[in-house]
Order: sequence, then C-alpha cells, then structure tokens
Amino acid sequence: MKFKVARKTDRCKGCGFCTLICPSRDNCIGCGACVDACPYEARVLEEIWERRKEIEIKVNRERYTVPEGVTVLRALELIGFSILPFKDSKGREVGELSETEILAPCRTGGCWSCAVIVNGDLKPSCVTPVEVGMEIITCREEIEQKEQKRVISGFQGHAVGGVGTPYWIKPRTLGLGFRPIEVACFSHGCILRCPTCQNWEITYSAVEEEPLSPVEAARIMSYERRRFGVDRMAISGGESTLNRRWLLEYLKELKRLNRDEKARLHVDTNAVVLTGDYIDALYLAGATDIGADVKGFEPDTFIEITGIKDRELAKKLMDNEWNAIKYIVENYSDKMFVGIGIPYNEAFISLDEIYKIGERIAGWSPDVQVCALDYRPAFRRMDIRKPSYEDMQKVKEVLEDSGLRCVICQTEFGRLGP
Repeated sequence: MKFKVARKTDRCKGCGFCTLICPSRDNCIGCGACVDACPYEARVLEEIWERRKEIEIKVNRERYTVPEGVTVLRALELIGFSILPFKDSKGREVGELSETEILAPCRTGGCWSCAVIVNGDLKPSCVTPVEVGMEIITCREEIEQKEQKRVISGFQGHAVGGVGTPYWIKPRTLGLGFRPIEVACFSHGCILRCPTCQNWEITYSAVEEEPLSPVEAARIMSYERRRFGVDRMAISGGESTLNRRWLLEYLKELKRLNRDEKARLHVDTNAVVLTGDYIDALYLAGATDIGADVKGFEPDTFIEITGIKDRELAKKLMDNEWNAIKYIVENYSDKMFVGIGIPYNEAFISLDEIYKIGERIAGWSPDVQVCALDYRPAFRRMDIRKPSYEDMQKVKEVLEDSGLRCVICQTEFGRLGP
C-alpha cells in the first residue's frame, strides 16, 4: 500500500518549527502538518510503497483492520469515509454531510472540525495517530454531547484593530505608545495556505497548545476586556469560522458574560466557508462587528494570494467568499458594523484588479468600510517588497475612483483616510 511520509529537503534552515508542531515525532504519520507549516517549504510529503503491520480498531463499535502509523482521519478514509475540505461534489452545505463524511478543512489540528471521539475523549482526527485497540466514535449526536474544543491562544490587547474595526477608532499614526482599542484572541488552523500569512506561527502550531472550550475562551476574553479597559472583543486567526459550532457557542457565552450595551463582539474572517445561514447564526449568537477579506477578483490572483493549489477548490472558496460578502453587505450593514479587507502587494495583485474589486463592492454599497491591507514580507514570501506609503495612497485613489466612499489603507506609518 502507498503511504505518505514527510521528509526534509536541502532547503531546510534548521529552524526547528516542524519538530515543535509535529504530533508524532518518533514515527511520521503522514498528516502533513509540518509540510504546511515550514516557512522555507523545506518539507515534502512523499508517497512510498510499504508493508505495514495491520492493527485492529473499533469504529462506531464495529471492528476494522487498518495499517499502523497513520492518522485517525486516514484510517477512517481507508475503511470508507469521505474526507471533505469544504463541500462535496454535490454542493451540499456542511450541515448536510452524511454520517460517513468528515469535514477536515485545516489538517493541522487547530480547528477541530474533524474531531471524533477517541477512547472516550474528543480528539482532532487529522493529527491523532491511530493505535491498536483504539475505539473511535464518529456519530454526530454523540460528538455533540461532548464539550466542544478548538485551539485558541494569544489573548491580548490590540492597538490597531482589524478589518471589522471602525475607522474612527483606529489610530492614524503608529509608534506613539501602546494604547489598545480592543482585545483579541487567535484561532489556530486555517483552510487557506497564504504564503504571506502574518500569523503563521499561530496558524500552524496547534499541537503544542491546549484546546479550549467556548466557555473557557469566553471567560478569558472577558477578563482581558476588563484588564485592558476596552469594549471591543475580537476573534481572528488562522480562521475563526472553521468550527461553526464552537464559534457560535463562544459568541453566545461571550454575550452572556458581557451584557452591557457597550460590548462589541468582532469576528474577523476570510469568509471562504461562510454561508447565508451561518452569517445569520453569527448575528443571532451575538456578533456585532464583522470583518471579511476579499483575496482576489480573478481565480489566478486568489490562488497566488491563498496558496490553494487545487484549482477547483480555489474556485469554490473564492466564489463562496464573494457570495458571503455580498450577503453580509446587503443584509447586515444596518445590523452589524461591516468592514471588508482587500490585500495589496504588487507581487500578487494589480491596481486594475483592485479597481474591479472596489467597483463590485461599490455596486452593493458605496458606503461600506473597505480597508486595503499592505501585504508585507512574511512567512514564505520574504522576497517581496513592502508596499510604500505612496503605494497605498495610490491604492486609496483607485478604490475611491471605483465608487467607494469609505476607504482606509493600512501603511507602515498608520492608516490613510477616510
């Protein structure tokens, strides 16, 4: 049988991050977490032909034989489960998946969307090694009786805010001392593989962190709000929306703990897995502010910015992102504060495409806040040039020419506009 095994290449710089985040350091289980996490792209997954010892496990109380040295997710796939990153070929929504389908969007142990019950405890199947005698439950009714978990960290004061932070709260200049305008936490795991990820050390470091329940995370966030003396509480990532049930329970608990009218619950998202009913649920759960990114107008640009190499999946995610943002703007601009983020770096996207993005958004609402983000050298793209202040001035002009009336631009010195 063919097995996937990770190995180093001559591009390795010896940073040690792959070892830090590996879920099975003594025996590679082919999860690929180290491949996605390596900032130098020095790790690759190779398929090898190998005879491995067969071990017996139980899945939903039935006995199966699977190879040792693989993940629980791979073992489930081998016995007939379908593993889906987003939607299946029939276009069904996540909530409509069958009992033999498992959603696994991040594949690095961060989001816990693929969690199953392993020997009585909830575990992320994508990075949990299969073991002899293991008892696995995939029944959703039984899983939902367990306390939900996902990896959240980095609870802290934030001085700049995000895409969904109103411009009048954001500081005009940076470097004048730390003055938080909100508190934020960061969810580990993401469906995208952006080569310029600003938070890559969080996105891919799930194994070393203790997962939190929605109640635990909400209590920590509420404490941080009091400690920093702010009203805004933001969740970012990674990608915060991957684990729908966890996020909705977190917002409900956060709302319960912060009943005063000043409390603002801010969700930061790339919007690629959002649907209309999910957006409705976020609002009903307590979200008051939402910031969503647009990562391209053309499929090639989306692929370049997000690092999604599967063109069919990239097209689905991009279309879903645009549909979600349209739904938010048209249905929630009067109910939540809405901000839209547009990445800019000349290495990824042209000013012509920036104009097309702005024109489409302006067609829905010319007054929605749009924030152009200066994508800087980070993670796997340390070779790109940081956009200058003048570059971002030009971006602002292009977006305003497209018909938008509330444009702000992130720069190295602070914000431009409106």
